[in-house]
Amino acid sequence: GEIIDGNYRIEERTLLEISTEDVVTGLDNVHALNEVAVLKQDTSSMLSIHAFINEEYLTTYQADGLVIATPTGSTAYSLSVGGSILMPTSSGIIVSPVAPHSLTTRPLVVENDSRIRLQVESRSHHYLVSMDGKSNIFHEKTQLEIFKANYSLKVIKRNKHTFFETLRDKLMWGKDLRS
Repeated sequence: GEIIDGNYRIEERTLLEISTEDVVTGLDNVHALNEVAVLKQDTSSMLSIHAFINEEYLTTYQADGLVIATPTGSTAYSLSVGGSILMPTSSGIIVSPVAPHSLTTRPLVVENDSRIRLQVESRSHHYLVSMDGKSNIFHEKTQLEIFKANYSLKVIKRNKHTFFETLRDKLMWGKDLRS
C-alpha cells in the first residue's frame, strides 16, 4: 500500500542511554526509546533523588520516583505522571517526578544534550531502574547518568497519519464523554 507507493517519511527518534560507575549492575541493555524510570523498590517510604543537570545541582526530589523521558516517551509513562507532551521529533528530555511529596515540584524539560546525574537515597538501600518497562535493582550507592545516546532510531511513518491526529484519537480530545 502506502509504503510501496512511497507515501511515507522517516523520522529520527532520540534514545536515552544510561551509565553507571558500578560494573556489577549487569544491565543487558543501556538504551531506552521511551523512558528511564527510577522508582522505589517496594511500598516503603519515598526516595530522595538528588538530581544534577550538567553537573549543576537541580534539586532533591522527595518522591516515589523520577521519570526521564524522550519526546517519543512523552505520551507513555511520563504523561501518566503529569509530564509534558512533546512532538516525537522535537528535542528535549522530560524530567517528571512520580508522586512528589511537594506540590510545587513540577515536570521539567531540559536540553537534548543534557547529562542528568542522579544520586538516590532509599530507606531500603535499594531502588528500581526501569528502562522501557524492563527493571533492574540498584544499590543506593550506585549513581546513574542518563543522557541522549549518540545514535537515533529511525521510524517509518505513513504520510497520511500525523502526530496530532493520533493525539486527538488516543486522548479523545474534542469528544464529549458525558453521555
